[in-house]
Amino acid sequence: MQNKNYRSVNHSVRKKDAMQLLLGKPVYTQDVVPDGALVVKLLRSPHANAIIESIDTAVAKKVPGVVDIYTWQDVPATRFAIAGQTYPEPSPYDRLILDRHVRFAGDAVAIIAAENEKAAEKAMKLIKVSYRVLEAVLDLHTALDNPVLVHPEEDWFPPCEVGGDPKRNLVASEVSSSGDVDAVMADCDIVLEHTYHTKAFHQAMMETFCTHTSLDRYGRLHVISSTQIVFHTRRILSRALGIPKSRIRVEKPRIGGGFGAKQTAVCEVYPAFVTMKTGRPAMIVYTREEAQIAGSPRHEMEITVKLGADRDGRIRALDLYTLSNTGAYGEHGPTTVGLSGHKSIPLYTGSLEAHRFAYDVVYTNTQAAGAYRGYGATQGIFAVESMVNELAEKLQMDPTRLRDLNMVREGMIMPAYYDEPANACALDRCMERCREIFGWEEKYPVRDMGNGKVRAAGVAMAMQGSCISNVDVGSADISLTEDGTYTLRIGAADMGTGCDTILAQMLAECMDCSVDHVAVFGADTDASPYDSGSYASSTTYITGKAVEKACTDLKKNICAIGAELLGCTVDETAFEGTCVRCLTSGKTVSLSDIAYKTQVGSHCAAQASATHSSPISPPPFMVGMAEIELDKLTGQVTLLDYMAVVDCGTPINPALARIQAEGGIVQAIGHTLMENITPGTGGKPMEASLMQYKIPTRLDMGHLRVEFEQSYEPTGPFGAKSIGEIVINTPAPAIAHAIYRATGKWYRELPILPERIAMDLAEE
Repeated sequence: MQNKNYRSVNHSVRKKDAMQLLLGKPVYTQDVVPDGALVVKLLRSPHANAIIESIDTAVAKKVPGVVDIYTWQDVPATRFAIAGQTYPEPSPYDRLILDRHVRFAGDAVAIIAAENEKAAEKAMKLIKVSYRVLEAVLDLHTALDNPVLVHPEEDWFPPCEVGGDPKRNLVASEVSSSGDVDAVMADCDIVLEHTYHTKAFHQAMMETFCTHTSLDRYGRLHVISSTQIVFHTRRILSRALGIPKSRIRVEKPRIGGGFGAKQTAVCEVYPAFVTMKTGRPAMIVYTREEAQIAGSPRHEMEITVKLGADRDGRIRALDLYTLSNTGAYGEHGPTTVGLSGHKSIPLYTGSLEAHRFAYDVVYTNTQAAGAYRGYGATQGIFAVESMVNELAEKLQMDPTRLRDLNMVREGMIMPAYYDEPANACALDRCMERCREIFGWEEKYPVRDMGNGKVRAAGVAMAMQGSCISNVDVGSADISLTEDGTYTLRIGAADMGTGCDTILAQMLAECMDCSVDHVAVFGADTDASPYDSGSYASSTTYITGKAVEKACTDLKKNICAIGAELLGCTVDETAFEGTCVRCLTSGKTVSLSDIAYKTQVGSHCAAQASATHSSPISPPPFMVGMAEIELDKLTGQVTLLDYMAVVDCGTPINPALARIQAEGGIVQAIGHTLMENITPGTGGKPMEASLMQYKIPTRLDMGHLRVEFEQSYEPTGPFGAKSIGEIVINTPAPAIAHAIYRATGKWYRELPILPERIAMDLAEE
């Protein structure tokens, strides 16, 4: 293997799994598990709030092919949380595998294990359940201090104190501030206050929730699941089932999309319970309807923004209050809400004198929410950026110039972002470049196209994070193989983001080899080093730094073995990619010889492991501009052009970074213009399939362009920050702004549907 002075970082490299996917090879959960598993199905409650008074499974159990049916009387009485979060979880322990008290229309009532799907479906129809139906709390506005309690049980348990009180239907509550907000507001020339509302949008990933479980040859529970959080899932199952973690192995194959949905262990416990009871392999695959009515959608939030500014456009104070609906269970409730303020207010660090951020997270008898790309920042940025656009319109000021005056800039300390520094911030350059490429000066003025059609443009900016500071942990284990190539073992989950490829690129850059000479393995709790999981935009920044550190240690080990073979001291050696050279004699020894040496009388391994965590979470930044054409007769909004400029530090793989950005923007277009949640009976979403729940197609995204404005984050690997989540945050406020420009009306609730626009315009 000849050294070619490889450079891998900041280059577009083909994904590790590209050919397997292109050729349709078996890579997903349902592809890789063996046949013969019991089919697991769930009987679900038709009621939003009820007590099961009796349940009769006798007739259903007689259906040929039915192995067993389990109810609340058969499961452990230990409460747990299914949020994929680092222990101790901020989310309360408020679930049982099956509970006598069902809390939303879609809550699990019984677990059916059968030889085939037909038998399971038939048995489901024969189970007789008698419910005592209770009054339900369906509106987030009436939940707090409502006499109807979603969780009246006495064994509700919060692992962390986050201000929750189930006797008030309260999951979490907090107030934080900097400066005297009321005094600054009183001194401002202009004070604006409005409330913004976003619904519980679905991730709508192509692969629904699915898990296969079995007992291995040692009697351990082996879980193969489409999950982002193998280590957290192991801990969740351990508590729920009451078995030691050492008896559980969790691994994930290729994930068919997650976007945060699979940061929640939505389905794993059900087949795991069946396997532990029967000793047989079991498999659960959610239908699309189940994923829509009993998945883990974005938290519905209502955000009230009060803004104080001077006539010259200087934004002096921001006051946010977020009311978040966690649904029937509290997973991710205490944490998503924080981002609605902490990832929106700091955008205006350049001018803010004071800020206040308060929130309440409430239980309701609706589908439990969870993690979704953007994780609360999406909702908060929609509200704050819309308010800033409203200020610009009131001042008759160019909204991009207004932001130039107020935005956070490199080197600033951000009080609303836990007093963290903006070490790397190209937001000002993102705005300038986006303005130029988009053609802002030409597109911002409203243009009447005739025939009732109007063109207009809008703008927004955003920030996110690159991990959960002082919490997230990433690890890498690297070993040299006998032919001089490398194996990288990680616990992070590639869910289409390309993290396997990106981390391999970092290793290749450090070890001066081809990416093709790096094999990546993960994620498996038995073989992978610990990793918090693929969420919070942390993989590139946190696990990437672990790879960098492990490479440094591995080079030292390789040089130590090489020195022994060359008969010189370690200080006299140099690592040269394909070999180790003795600087005094000029002699070299190949990596292959070094690897074989570790197998014969060796006291040093050609292997290294490293773990990394960060005390800060460097924000990526982004500017987005949208041009629309609006038909005033029908209210139809057509997105013509969307321009995004992103600062993610150093893009490790520009092609994959661009794909990430494009995907997130399209998702945001969907929840801005078409993805709707209509509560039906008992709060159950009426959009139970992708026929009713409209997601964007290629025809809905217009001309989409993404560019990068690089900065260098000193705490990140090769100067990198994250990109996975920030990209979903600018379309909603930018498109809403453009719609205002076209209609003269502000729409403060998402989605903004054509019928709403048409009806409003018809009333003029």
